[in-house]
Amino acid sequence: MNHPGEVEGIAVGVDADGENIPAVVVAARSELLPIVVTADQARAIQLAITGEAFERPLTHDLLVEMLTEFGGAIDKVRIDNVADGTFYAKIDAERYENGEPQRFVFDARPSDAIALAVRVDCPIEVSDVVLDAAGQPPERFDFGDDPDSDGAGPPEDLDDFGEFGDEG
Repeated sequence: MNHPGEVEGIAVGVDADGENIPAVVVAARSELLPIVVTADQARAIQLAITGEAFERPLTHDLLVEMLTEFGGAIDKVRIDNVADGTFYAKIDAERYENGEPQRFVFDARPSDAIALAVRVDCPIEVSDVVLDAAGQPPERFDFGDDPDSDGAGPPEDLDDFGEFGDEG
């Protein structure tokens, strides 16, 4: 079963070597799903969340523009599997030809799927399989609601981001 997901923000964990690890955090089924991403991916997602424009089109912006220009649209994205610590996602898209919809499904990294979803405001779905394997309780995260917080993410050591975070 798939559950509606919503991007809560970008969190930063710390690995065993003391290095910062950015993760996009998706809320679904009353749980939070941290997906480790690169700093560039985190920035691309954060820019889309805040609506901030970059001086030049980022790859995701370009892809949306091209897809739209060719008559296509993204219907939803799905984070639908995790295997050996790697998340898998799908992008469901369509375009109309002669009044008939043509549907397409594309494999994607979750970070790319999420970056596109926040740009086009389409649904994000997360499967039970993924949430059962990697979902975390909400109290584990801090997104800066506290005025003294820097909003950078969880106050705890999140070594386990690495266990379910490699996007491959």
